[in-house]
Order: sequence, then structure tokens, then C-alpha cells
Amino acid sequence: MGLDPQIARVAPYGAWPSSIRIDDLVGDTITLAQPRIDGDDVYWLEGRPAEGGRMVLVRAAADGSTTDLTPDPINVRTGVHEYGGGSYVVAGGIVVYSDLRDGRLYRLDPGDSTPVAITPEGPWRYADLRADLVRRRFYAVREDHGAGKEAANTIVAIPLDGGDARVLVHGPDFVAAPRLSPDGAILAWLEWDHPDMPWDSTRLRVAPIAPDGTLGAATLAAGGPDESIVQPEWSPDGVLHLVSDRTGWWNLYRVVDGPRLEALATLEAEFADPAWIFDRSSYGFLPDGGILAVGREKGRDRLYRIWPDLTVDEIEAPFTELDELQVGQGTAVALAGRPGDPTIVARFEIETLTLAGVLRRASSMSIEPSTISVPESIEFPTTGGRTAFALFYPPLNPDFVGPDGDRPPLVVRAHGGPTTNSSTALDLGKQLLTSRGIALVDVDYGGSTGYGREYRQRLDGKWGIVDVDDCVAAARFLVERGEVDPARLAIEGGSAGGYTTLAALAFRDVFAAGISHFGVADLKLLMTDTHKFESRYLDRMVGPYPEAADRYHDRSPIHFADDIDVPVLILQGLDDKVVIPEQSEVIVAALAARHVPHAYLAFEGEGHGFRGAYAIRRTIEARLSFLGQIFGFQPADDLEPLAIADSEGSAPN
Repeated sequence: MGLDPQIARVAPYGAWPSSIRIDDLVGDTITLAQPRIDGDDVYWLEGRPAEGGRMVLVRAAADGSTTDLTPDPINVRTGVHEYGGGSYVVAGGIVVYSDLRDGRLYRLDPGDSTPVAITPEGPWRYADLRADLVRRRFYAVREDHGAGKEAANTIVAIPLDGGDARVLVHGPDFVAAPRLSPDGAILAWLEWDHPDMPWDSTRLRVAPIAPDGTLGAATLAAGGPDESIVQPEWSPDGVLHLVSDRTGWWNLYRVVDGPRLEALATLEAEFADPAWIFDRSSYGFLPDGGILAVGREKGRDRLYRIWPDLTVDEIEAPFTELDELQVGQGTAVALAGRPGDPTIVARFEIETLTLAGVLRRASSMSIEPSTISVPESIEFPTTGGRTAFALFYPPLNPDFVGPDGDRPPLVVRAHGGPTTNSSTALDLGKQLLTSRGIALVDVDYGGSTGYGREYRQRLDGKWGIVDVDDCVAAARFLVERGEVDPARLAIEGGSAGGYTTLAALAFRDVFAAGISHFGVADLKLLMTDTHKFESRYLDRMVGPYPEAADRYHDRSPIHFADDIDVPVLILQGLDDKVVIPEQSEVIVAALAARHVPHAYLAFEGEGHGFRGAYAIRRTIEARLSFLGQIFGFQPADDLEPLAIADSEGSAPN
């Protein structure tokens, strides 16, 4: 495919030996999250598969030295909303963090390596932490799992020295983002109620803090029905800023005379992501009174500078993905990625807004650029005369080409969320496939973020239809372009993407195989047996229950497993609280009863998303072995055998 056949060897697609090893995705790879700036120090979290996936808090000092602040077995995560986020805060060298093992909060003082528990044992979880050092306390979202059938969410103030939490905000179904004004006089926060999600409708409220530490009467600063307010932050001069989608795009505003807002940058770009996790950050305040911000446009992130006079300039940056932007007095940091290099904790020089250094890499491995399949952003027609979007990764290996007249197999990836989006950052899981001769298309189906509220709302009432149609349309588009083999199309996804995968297999006749990672199979079960955050999510995407009971039934693959007649690989964490194992097990039983080729791998100790080295490695090997067995190629790797029950109900050797 574009290579000189006199140099490259001919080998079947999928069977190409690759310099990207399976070990590279486990042994030398970590996840990076939540960078923060405190004075001259920078902090971040590292997820380490070799340590069971635990999150480790790391500090980089001004002299360039780095220190692990939380030794094994501390796991700096929070289970609020099950997805977590905002699991630590640092101010003046004092760190407060959540340990996932017991849900309690701990304080680390400067120069002291011994953490002190400052919340009691109990049914509480904490997230979205903010310090109030003048009052020797901090603010947090607290989730109380001992309050009744449904967890209670409140904003609390907790003494830094330990003691009883004081409830400041209660009543709404959900609260988030407690943000203290620079003078310490006002607290702002977000709230919303069932059945809305934070990307549907939220309210931004403010209240004065009384001398005794309680809150005065709250007033509405912004938001309401059909407006999503996210990421409220106070500027250094005490002006409340936020991101709102009132124009159809998540753009930046400031509160002039609440609830009146002033637009700061009106662009057809998204300056926020759906708030699946707490404490996201896509903008920060510059010393000159301007703003540095990340906006997503046409499938990639861009860096913008908003000057005090509201002039907007795009800043050239060598990255296509920028996340968790933080701005300090002399520096800015962000998680930065691009197709050819692992994600990094990047430091930017404030004056010039140029890259000033790399504090940490997600992997130390060096990948030959000629091996990297750089994604092509594609637009393609889909149902209803509309257009959908995707990132297409053609197979690429400098040493191999496919046989003349042959076309590669295609994996159609349906991302989770389903309101998230595909990423252009280096993903070794994708490159492992493409460098072996397997094409991949990462679909931003209707409902995805990055294309405005209207695009996001395409999924309203249509989950299981629009997403499936768009994945089918992406595959057909690439077949018509002559890029892939129409007989070897597979679909894959996790969580909501797993639902799209199972729905495509049950309700469409396009794909020859599917891979479901902890995929939703029963919409009713997802609603009735899931956690509070998502318990009413389907009211908008499917319909209110029980009024729409027939719709829930008719769109649930679990009731139509008898219509799945192509091979399926199902992967499931046994500790998953979002998609409980029963959903996968019912699908597996139906496939086994009809002798449909399938394989089922269930992992002890893994939840909604695999973090441990064994589960990650086994999943990678299983995917490759499964595709090879189904699509008729022999992977060049030495893989642990995967038993696929054949049409007679037995497993091959």
C-alpha cells in the first residue's frame, strides 16, 4: 500500500511481523492523569499496570527531580460516580488525596512521607477537592453510600486537621466543582438533577461564605434547562468564568452580572469534554489577564490564546491532543499527544507559549516513524442524508505489503461514553494492529463530542440506531474506496462501544465478527442495576421507563442473541459495577446454546476498564488470536492460545 514491492516482502494481511511488541503495551507503558501546578512544583498521577494498575502520585521539583509520594499499596483514585476524577489537591505543598482502597482522604505535609487520615471510615467517597488554607479546610464532593437506596451527593467542608465534615450544599441529585473565589468570600458550584447528565443541563450557583463557615443564600449565576455549564473557575481578579454550550458549542464565557454572560471566544469548537470524570480543565489564566485554552475542532485539539481585549489567536503546537491544561505563574502543563509519540506531561513556557520540556512520558520506547499509521480524518455519508466522522488508520509496515489483489481486514472501533470522541494520540493498541496488516477506523458516530451540541444530540432517543448506522456507514465507505476486504469486517468496542458492537451484530448483517469489552447487553438492566450517575442516563437516549419499556426490550442485544450468528469475543471484569458480569454471561450462554463460535474471558479484580498487566496483556493477545482464527491469517507473534468454541460446541486446539 504505497511501498516499493522490491523492498517490502509480501505477506498476508494480519500476519506481518511488527517491531511493536505486545510487551510494549504492558511492561513499558503507563497512563498519565491529572497534572497540577503548585508553586514551582508539578504533580501528576501515573497508572502502572505492573503494579496492578494503581494510581501513583508523583511530584517534579523545580530542580528536575521526581519523587513518588504514595508508595505501594496506596491507590490515588476515587470511586465517586464510579468514574472518579479530582482525586487529589495540592496547595502550599500540602497534599490531600483519596485512597481507593477505603475511600478515605489523607493529608501529606511538606517533607513528611507519612500520610494522615483526615476523614473517618464509613460509606463515603470524595472527589473534586479544593483547598481553603485560610480556614484550614478544603471542599469536596462527597458521595454517601449509606444514605439509602441511592447514594447522596453533597458538597462538604472538611478540616485539614481532621474532624467532622460540614455539609454546605445538599438537595440536588448531583453536585460538582466547588470553587472558592480568590478572596475566600464566595463559593461557586455546579448542580443538576435526574434525568439530566452534566452535558445536558446544569446550573451554576454562587453563595457567600458566612463568618462561621456556612453558606449564605445561593443565587443562580448561569445555566438552566437545555444548557450545559462546565468547568467554572475564578480568575485571579475574582471574575467567575465558565464553559457553556448555549450557542450549540462549548465556548468560554465570564459572568458579568449573573445570570448575564459575556462571550470570550465564539468559535465552532468545543472548549470542554463531557464531564464523565470530575475536575477536568481546558483553560487557565495568563499573567497578562488573558486566557490559554484548548478547543477541539474537526477531530483534533487546538491551543488558543484569548487576549484581554478578546482577540483570539491559535497557537501553533506540535500536538493533536491536549488534555488537563493547567496554567501557573511562570509555566503551563498539559497531557499532550500526537500520532507518532507516546503521551507526555508537557511543560510550556508562559511568555512564548512554546514547549519548554517533557516531565514524563507514557512510554520510553522509541517507535520508528515509518511504522506509525497516521490517521486520516474522514467524513462519510450516513443515514438520513447526514454526515458522520471517523479516523481511518490504514495498515502500515515498512517491511511488508499484502498480496496483489488482496485487501486487509478492518476493525471498526466504536468508542465508549457514548458522548466521548476518538483520539489522534498515539495508541499502541491501534498501531499493534495496523503494523501487522489490519486496518482500523475509529468512528465518531452521532452523539460524539467535538462537533457541537446538535451532533451530540443525534443520539437522543436513538441509541442503538444512530451509532450502529454510523459504524456500518464507515465500514461501507472504506469498502467502496477499495481500502478493505468486505468479507473481513469486524466491530469492536468497550462499555457503550460494546453495546454498539453487540447491537450491530444482533440487528445488522454487515460484520463478520465482533469483540465486546464489558459491553452493555441489557438496557433495562443497565438502568435498574447500575450506579446513581447513569441510572437515568437512558431517559434521554432511549426513553423514560417504564413508558418506553418496549423500546428498551427491542434495542437490547440480550433479547436478540439468537440473531447473532458470527463469531464473538467477549471480555469482562468480574468487579465491574457499571456493566455487571451477568450481562456478558447471558450473551455467552445464548451463543453457546446455538454453537456460535465465541470466546469469553473474565478477569478477577478488574472493573469497568482493565488496569492490571495480566488483563491488559491477555486482552491484547486474545484480540489478535481471535481475528487471526476468524479471518484466516496466522499472527507472527507467540500468543497464548485462545479457545474459540466452534460450530460443534467444542474448542479448537
